[in-house]
Amino acid sequence: MTTAHDSPLGRTVAASADYDPGLLFPIPRAAKRAELGLGDTVPFHGVDLWNAYELSWLDPRGKPRVALGTFRVPADSPNLIESKSLKLYLNSLNQARLADLDEAALRIARDLSHAAGATVEVSLAPPSAFDGEKLESPIGESIDELPVTIDRYGEPDAALLRADPGDVVTETLVSDLLKSNCPVTGQPDWASIAIAYRGPRLDREALLGYLVAFRTHDDFHEQCVERVFCDLLRACAPQSLTVHARYTRRGGLDINPWRSTESGLAPSNLRAPRQ
Repeated sequence: MTTAHDSPLGRTVAASADYDPGLLFPIPRAAKRAELGLGDTVPFHGVDLWNAYELSWLDPRGKPRVALGTFRVPADSPNLIESKSLKLYLNSLNQARLADLDEAALRIARDLSHAAGATVEVSLAPPSAFDGEKLESPIGESIDELPVTIDRYGEPDAALLRADPGDVVTETLVSDLLKSNCPVTGQPDWASIAIAYRGPRLDREALLGYLVAFRTHDDFHEQCVERVFCDLLRACAPQSLTVHARYTRRGGLDINPWRSTESGLAPSNLRAPRQ
C-alpha cells in the first residue's frame, strides 16, 4: 500500500519534458478513515474540488494554450491524489500537443480517474471565460471574533464539542482560522471552513477552540475535513450536516473538500478571496 511518505512530497523532482500520467501518486483513503473508526461505509457524501491555475499544453501548430481547470474527485473514490504529484503531472502536459480544449479535458479526466480509482469530472475554462471567474466569501456567520482563550493545539479533540439539545436551529457557521500542516513536509495549509447544520445549537466558543486545535495538526486537506465532519456528527448529533473547507493555493492548485449528510447537493466552487 502506498503512503504519503512514498510520494514526491518533500523531494527534489526534475520536471518532466514529456507527458507522463505515471507521475500521479494515489494515496488510499482507507487508512486515515480507519483512524476515524470508519470502514467501507462512510456517513457522508462528498467531493474534493480541485482548481488548477497553472495549466498549459501545445496546439497542433505548437502554440501554447492555457486554461483554468476544475477537477471533481468523488469522496467515495478509493484514493485521493497527492497534490505535488498532480502538479508534476500537469507540468508534463506543457509540451504535449493536443487538438483542442476537449481533448485536453478528456486526457486529464482519464488519467485522474485512473489514479483515483473512480470517475473524476474535469472542466476547463479558456481565457475567453476568465472574466466570469468570481470571488465570494463563504456564506454564514463568522465565529472568529468570539472572546475565547485557547491553549490547546496539535490534536483536535472531539470532547471539546458541545451542543444544546433543547435548542434546535438551522445555521451556517464560518471560520477563517483553520490551519493544518502537510503530514510529510510540515508546511502550513490555510483554509476557510463553513459548517452548515440543522440540529442542537452548537456551542460556538467550543467549536472555535476545536477548529483552532488543528493549527499544528498533520493531515491532508481531505482528512482534516472528514475529521471535523465525523467529530461533529458523533459529538453533537445534528439532523443534517455539511462541512466545506476552501484551502489557499499552493503550487498552482487549491483543494476544497466538501462532505455532507445530504445526497444530491452540488457544492459551490466560487473562489474565496484568499484563493
